[in-house]
Amino acid sequence: MGISVETFFLDPHAQGTLQAQIRQMIAEGILSGRFRQGERLPSTRRLATHLGISRITVSLAYTELQANDYLTSRGRSGHFVSPNAPEPPPAPPTRGTEDAVDWSRALGRHYTGGDTPGRPQDWARFRYPFIYGQADPTLFDHANWRLCALQALGQKDFAALTTDYYDQDDPRLVEFIARHTLPRRGIAARPEEILITLGAQNALWLTAQILLTQRRRAAIEDPCYYGLRDILTQSRCHLTPLAVDRDGLPPEAIPPRTDVIFTTPSHQCPTSATMPLARREALLARARDLGALIVEDDYEFEMSFLTAPSPALKSLDTDGRVIYVGSFSKSIFPGLRLGYLVGPEPFIREARALRSLVLRHPPGHIMRTAAYFLSLGHYDALIGRIRNALRDRRAVMAQAIADHGLTIAGRGAHGGSSFWMQTPRGVDTERLAETLRPRGVLIEPGRPFFHGADRPRDFYRLAYSSIPADRISDGVAEIAGTLQTMTGDTP
Repeated sequence: MGISVETFFLDPHAQGTLQAQIRQMIAEGILSGRFRQGERLPSTRRLATHLGISRITVSLAYTELQANDYLTSRGRSGHFVSPNAPEPPPAPPTRGTEDAVDWSRALGRHYTGGDTPGRPQDWARFRYPFIYGQADPTLFDHANWRLCALQALGQKDFAALTTDYYDQDDPRLVEFIARHTLPRRGIAARPEEILITLGAQNALWLTAQILLTQRRRAAIEDPCYYGLRDILTQSRCHLTPLAVDRDGLPPEAIPPRTDVIFTTPSHQCPTSATMPLARREALLARARDLGALIVEDDYEFEMSFLTAPSPALKSLDTDGRVIYVGSFSKSIFPGLRLGYLVGPEPFIREARALRSLVLRHPPGHIMRTAAYFLSLGHYDALIGRIRNALRDRRAVMAQAIADHGLTIAGRGAHGGSSFWMQTPRGVDTERLAETLRPRGVLIEPGRPFFHGADRPRDFYRLAYSSIPADRISDGVAEIAGTLQTMTGDTP
């Protein structure tokens, strides 16, 4: 990697000769860590032209730095930072400046300190990664995604690649969602009723910003997706958590004066409970009686490999009160960050306007690549492979859990990619996770999913989407053995 010539400039107030100033600039760059070992410096001619000085001055400075082992010369390739150059000293503790800002007063709102936990970026190096929502490189169709990306870069799609859509979306992607994706959930929608988002998280944020105020009340499931609870907490609305049962959110528990109901009926997050048809109809009736809106997060509906998925709540809605959230981030790969909102045109119009104020629209190249991947059939083939793999892994995990006597607290009726687990004798799963990590095992503690100060600590989620089937049994055995040690039980 080359060091840009624009990095160098002469201080008109500096003391010493030009040659000394150049030596000092380079030495300080190395000692500060800005210039790293092996990086190439600008040629003497380029640096001299850039600084407006004699080339011989730069040459002499380079020669002296080379003599002091700050630089090395490689024939006709130029000058490089020497592998023997001094290492940058440890960074000193950060200290405030004289005109330091009092950020405790300057910040009008705080967005840190929420429930959303951090996840290890190096999860793939662990032998037993029972973590949720990551892509499996052995299942993903790299070749066809690459071809679709190249096609989207072609001259024919130049406008889709470079156009500022302002507040609009790629029409090809919207058409596919309207004609292929939504009908599979029993949903009919016009393009004016669809908005592309940067994943489900962005869709939920847009929805909360539009529908909720400090005077309105939202009902959420407990436990629920922690990212949603963080969003609603920041909206400053009145928040009512409702305990879920084996069938998901109980409609009769929704209190009066509720304005918006957030639910995950197909795969309750995180318990994986599937809401029966009768309860879905009861939920719609309860919302109608309250004059409330429903936000349906239909994540993972594609992962129904045991039986056909239940109809979407949106497909049963005859009042136009259900807003539907979908995402390709779970089914294609999470880094894609593409989702969509489906709702009545007045709502989508406001969501489109709000999105345009924040990020205008998702990147055109990403939308067009996804549109090709979907419309050419690669997506359906990918979903087929993922379903088959998850079916096999689920069977292996269910057997391993039974063999080791672990407790399943919830499992999806139609499939999914995880089990909701509970520890014996109230073992703290955050402590369990810390104990398992050095053994190469990653689990997801359940406490962040719950609402309130006194949250249960004995639940955890075991996902099988990112771990090969042949490692599942050994990984579950590690969990069971660690639990036995922590509870004092013997095998």
